[in-house]
Amino acid sequence: MRKIKEVIVVEGRYDKNTLKQLVDATIIETSGFGIFNNAEKLALLRMLAEKRGLIILTDGDGAGFVIRNYLKGSLPKDKIKQAYIPDIYGKEKRKAHGGKEGKLGVEGMPPEILLTALENAGATFEDESVTNHNVSPITKADFLRLGLSGAGSTEKRAALQKKLSLPKNMTANALLEFLNLTMTLDELESITIENTSDDR
Repeated sequence: MRKIKEVIVVEGRYDKNTLKQLVDATIIETSGFGIFNNAEKLALLRMLAEKRGLIILTDGDGAGFVIRNYLKGSLPKDKIKQAYIPDIYGKEKRKAHGGKEGKLGVEGMPPEILLTALENAGATFEDESVTNHNVSPITKADFLRLGLSGAGSTEKRAALQKKLSLPKNMTANALLEFLNLTMTLDELESITIENTSDDR
């Protein structure tokens, strides 16, 4: 079991239980939307962010993104890493019915997908050196040049997110942040060229 330095923030106890079987880490639940009215827990997360850093790992549905964005706006941005799960449709075994959007949440994800999401977010695994993928970061200007922002960019970003198994609810800024953690500009350029040729 791999040990992670950062504190992982998830929505509920089933998410926590799933992760506890995969990684040795401190995992805090938001109790879904309960975090909105829990100043004490928010203060705790702020302290943990300053001391150890946080990884936010919420579901890929609309509700998950509302919680993610609330935390992003309430906590120190330089102490937060974002982990994303792909849009996989289905329902968790324990539930009689799937979620409103029909997507699996964190608790329903296969272990290898969760570990990849944490790795891609830049989780600090104990006894492993932190690698910085980029010499020069991917910028908003690069996004514009590659057609990932500006007029007609929504479809291109959606195609890229699908190719990278990312949820379609991601904003352009969240996508940019994710790409900077996981690839170089050269790699991004080669993927976007592939996507363009796929569309022909």
